[in-house]
This record gives sequence, structure tokens and C-alpha cells, in this order.
Amino acid sequence: NSFCTLLARSAALVGSAPFLHPQASEQHHTRTMLRATARRCAAATESYTRTKPHLIIGTIGHVDHGKTTLTSAITTILSKKGQAKAMDYESIDKSPEEKERKITINATHVEYESETRHYGHIDCPGHMDFIKNMITGAAQMDGAIIVVAANDGPKPQTREHLLLASQIGLPALVCFVNKCDMVDFDAELIELVKMEIQELLEKYKFDPEKVPFIEGSAIQALNGDAKMEQKIVDLVKACDEHIPTPPRTTDKPFLMPIEQVYDIPPATPKDLHSVIVTGRIDQGVAKVGDAVELVGMQYGKHTATIKGVEMYKKLMEQGEPGDSVGISLIPTNEAKRLDKKIVERGMVISAPGATKLFNKIKANVYVLTAEEGGRRTAFHPHYRPQFFFRCADITGDISFPEVEAFAKEMDTKHGKENSPEKQQELKEFEKKQMCMPGDNREVCITLAYPMPVEKGLKFAIREGQITVGAGVVSDCVALDKGVSIDGKKQKKKGPAGKKKK
Repeated sequence: NSFCTLLARSAALVGSAPFLHPQASEQHHTRTMLRATARRCAAATESYTRTKPHLIIGTIGHVDHGKTTLTSAITTILSKKGQAKAMDYESIDKSPEEKERKITINATHVEYESETRHYGHIDCPGHMDFIKNMITGAAQMDGAIIVVAANDGPKPQTREHLLLASQIGLPALVCFVNKCDMVDFDAELIELVKMEIQELLEKYKFDPEKVPFIEGSAIQALNGDAKMEQKIVDLVKACDEHIPTPPRTTDKPFLMPIEQVYDIPPATPKDLHSVIVTGRIDQGVAKVGDAVELVGMQYGKHTATIKGVEMYKKLMEQGEPGDSVGISLIPTNEAKRLDKKIVERGMVISAPGATKLFNKIKANVYVLTAEEGGRRTAFHPHYRPQFFFRCADITGDISFPEVEAFAKEMDTKHGKENSPEKQQELKEFEKKQMCMPGDNREVCITLAYPMPVEKGLKFAIREGQITVGAGVVSDCVALDKGVSIDGKKQKKKGPAGKKKK
């Protein structure tokens, strides 16, 4: 079919075409990722039959606590029952950078089945340098397995992952205490680790009484230890019993945040340049032949047509809410092209007219204290951290309602022209306004680019390598094309939504 043909062609082209760009290592990584995706998707010749409820779960936790090993153990043990394809560590962490550094960098997707469910599983990176990839993965989950090593206990990224899971509204957790063989299965020591985890769960608004604990060793399960293999079976059963099946919204217009984008070059000059986008469908259904819009970030809106839908090497007539899918898109206008220059992670693909773009919003935020891993000092108006909405990572300028009200007073007093006197008065007022760590506060946010946000949407706030807070959108104020800030990809100020060369 057309979807497989596009992917097979991309594999051949990527394998043979020379890359002359000076950023060789980046191009090599892109080439490797595209080859892997093309091989994975090109094999999608069978159809997906929906016989069980589909949920997306995943592993979160500190680096080197065994998340990827546990993911491998789950697929290996369940493969003996015919419920999964066994995947070793190297096939999960498969990019050259991951193999070289021996850590997970990209959120990796695998699939398996239990007796009652079909699971998509996301193995999230634990290293602090790749937290934004963890946020992207966790934002797609219906529940998660928090992995903690018995010989190490909860560590910084254990805390940060639990915090982020709480902030994005992850509904349920199961805890796997891994590497129990490293402490000789010492019951007292393992119990102390569990108590520490329970304290963290309570701190981050999870009910410890509703989080089951499984103690085991993923590596010993992979090595054939029968007792440890049973622990893996118990873990999957705990996911079945304690992670509820969420309601699926099929009666609303289609919407899916984009996690990854892959270019599909045309085979002939007459063919259209197309892309494959991956992500988890939030609402509605995606059918082959449907018209869609690509919205958000710095590229405005683009229209496209769905050419194919697949999930875990299986073709689908339609994708439904909760499905983690790859969608092949072609431009609706033959004079245009779709490629990674105008389609990027963080955008949203939706039914035409289903979303509205805003760059000015109001939100209620909580600012973390230093003890919670956040800022040590207050921030003032025009503080510009990164905001994580769904899969998007975007700069925003924070102000306060009091400042907005005072600015209107200045307009009444001095007129709308920015006179030196007016600007000085406003600056003096802004200096007195602040938000302290530990504060719950309403803020006004101006985003670097127009985004498809709505009331009630949750987000995380990060600065450098720390999470500084979390919030929820309380009001979508306006799309003001005359307002611009220095965005993530802008080198200088310019109209919002315009790409900078």
C-alpha cells in the first residue's frame, strides 16, 4: 500500500543518498533514526485488530535504576506466552548515541499484551539532560511504572519524575523495586526503600495506599530465574488491576500532539514531498483520506491529507483515542510540500477548524521551593522560562495581572504611546512585583509562538536543568500578532509566527 511504499522508498533513499551538510554527526543520527523507522514501518503489512482495550504505560525513574532492562524483561517473559516480541536491551536503546553512552536518550516505544489488555510501553530516559524527552513520553501515558533500585533508593530524577508525573496529571502508578539481588533480598532494607518511596508519593499527591509494590530483579528475570520471572508477570498483572482504563473521547474532532517527524522524499519529480508524524491521539479518530491541519509553533497552519495510519508494525483503517500511531501525510496543495522544515515536534495535527491559536494566556501556577528542587529566589515580570505543553517546548514571558492592570492605567494617564516617562513608571512598578518559591499565583503568559491551547490544559515550567513549577491554563486571552518575544528558535525580535533565517 501507499504508506509502506513511502517508507520503503525512504529507507532506500536514506541508505544511498550522500549527506554533505557540515553537521555530520547530527545528520548521521537523523539518518540512523529514519532508517530504523522506515524498516519498522515498512514491515507493516498486516492489519491491527482491536480485540482488547489499548493503554499506554511506561517506565520512569532515575538513570541506571533499570528501566530499559525491565522493559526488556517484560517483553521477553511475555514472549514465552505469545503476548509480546522479545526485545533485548540493545534493540530498545538502539541509536548510536544511546549505545555509546549506555543510557536512554529518546523515549522508546514497544508493545505487549496481558490477559486482558494491549499495552503500548514507553521507556523514558532517566538522565537529567534528557528530561524534556521524558516529559514528552510521560504526557502520552495512561499510567506509569516507577522503577527504583533497592541498592540506591530514591534519587534526584526519581523525585523529579514523580513531580512531573503529578504535574501532568498521570492518573496511576505501579512501583517496581528493582535490583533486589544487589542487596541479597534483604527484607528490612527493601522495606526502608519502600517507605522512602511512599513518602515521596504522598508528597507529590499520589495515594501510597493505591500504589502496589513489586520487588524483584529485572536482570535475573532475563537470566531465567523462575521466581524473578514470576515477579515480572505479577508486575503486568498489577498494571491490569491498578491502572484504570481511561474514558476515550471519540465524538470530538481529531487531535494529536506531534512527538516525532520523519521526512519522506519524493521518488519522482511528480510525487509530493510528504512526512510521517508520530504521537498519541488525544481525541477523535484519524482515518485514511481525512483532511487535517498542522498547527502551532512558528509555522502557522498547514493543511494535509492522511495517506496511511499504522501502530506497532500493523496497518489501521483508523486510529482512535489513546493509540500511539504513525500517520503518513501529504500536502493538499500540490504547489506546497511537507517536510521537517515546516513540521516539527510540539505542533498539533487536528481536524480542520478544531483548534484555535493563542499566544497570550492566563494560568494558575505553583512555583517549587528549593527543597522541592525548584528556584532559590523569586522571579519578577518578564521572567522567561520554558513551558512544556503536551509535546511542545516553548519559551514564554511571565507577567502578573497587577502589572497588566497598571499598564492599562498608564495608557489612560499617558496615552498609548510609549513615552520615556510612562516606561520608567511601569518599570518602577514591575520591580516591586515578584513571585516567591512556594507561591500559588495567577500569571499572564506571552508565548513565543501561537499555540493550540485550551482552558484546563496542564503544563510544566523549566529553567535550565531544573523544574521550577507547574500550572494549568485558566483563560485563553488572545492571538496578538503584534506581540513577540525572543523565542526558542528566534535570534532576534520579529513578528510572532515568522521563521527566522
